[in-house]
Amino acid sequence: MTSNETIPFVDLKGQYRRYKDEFLAAIHDTLDNTAFIGGPALKRFETGFAELCGTKHCVGVGNGTDAIYLALRALGVSAGDEVITACNTFIATGEAISMTGATPVFVDVHDDTGLMNLDLVEAAITEKTKAIVPVHLYGQLVPMKPLMALANKHNLLVVEDSAQAHAAIEDGVRAGAAGNAGCFSFYPGKNLGAYGDGGGVVTNDPELEKKIRMLANHGRADKFGHLMEGVNSRLDGLQAAILEVKLRHIETWTAERRAAAKRYDALLADVPGVRLPTVRTDGAHAFHLYVIRLDDRDGLRAYLGTQNIQSGIHYPVPLHQLKAYEHLGYKTGAFPVAEAMAPQMCSLPMSPELTEAQQVRVAEAVKAFVGGAR
Repeated sequence: MTSNETIPFVDLKGQYRRYKDEFLAAIHDTLDNTAFIGGPALKRFETGFAELCGTKHCVGVGNGTDAIYLALRALGVSAGDEVITACNTFIATGEAISMTGATPVFVDVHDDTGLMNLDLVEAAITEKTKAIVPVHLYGQLVPMKPLMALANKHNLLVVEDSAQAHAAIEDGVRAGAAGNAGCFSFYPGKNLGAYGDGGGVVTNDPELEKKIRMLANHGRADKFGHLMEGVNSRLDGLQAAILEVKLRHIETWTAERRAAAKRYDALLADVPGVRLPTVRTDGAHAFHLYVIRLDDRDGLRAYLGTQNIQSGIHYPVPLHQLKAYEHLGYKTGAFPVAEAMAPQMCSLPMSPELTEAQQVRVAEAVKAFVGGAR
């Protein structure tokens, strides 16, 4: 590639070209069968994704936000309850909690990984606490064994926000399989992404699976037998067909992401003022994102832009500092670790299609910026 060609943040065009024939065959099959809602592709994908996660059941739903909401609601979380989650996540995590009528309670995170601090989780538990929603950030799992021990100690439910952690694993247990339910987004840019919105809930509880499936389909037990009010949140047949194709390749892609992360580690080692991702020794990171930290994050991103290198921020404002959550009463300074991290985070290009030559260009640009070339 020439030096002026854009390095995309996520190379969805490259992925499409790589597997174009498979995608088109899946789409044409769905069109030929007019299987747009439900259908064989959805059933096959649900079965296959549950197998990937090491769970007995998967329910395809409309998006990742609905996945968390439906899991919490099916578990009985409602008005008057509190649900603890991390403060450095996308607003969807908090939204899903609020949609049930419950109150989100935020906690701070570890400075090295950005994962929720379990000591602070325990300190935040009150008599109103009903559930914990750990956020598996950037593709790395919150330590689930101690979290489940904590939840069991206090008789709390656990719903894993696994939107960034498809195929991540810890001690032989996949993301989404340790808690009462695991929730995934299939937004196009995710490690396993559809060609539109989509989401899924995995669980080992057959009764929970039935209730989530019912809630996601207007609360119906049959076509006109509605046992409760639900919502309309279904993973459609075309998206399921695309996801079924991608599911065949997710393990290969995860290995490619890990290899790319190791190349970044080597290329960016010992760059002054740049902190590289910390990988927990007892878990296998899925590297949805490769996030570095430095003081002049915005300056770096501007410079990368001049070099035709796309980048991202995940996330610029902790949830408690958003206007949407002013009513919760948190003040600046409530979560000092997340607040200190937020202006430093820069997500570099990451996808299975990222080439070594592209990574060299990214690393050279980071070094040039840090070294004073603007």
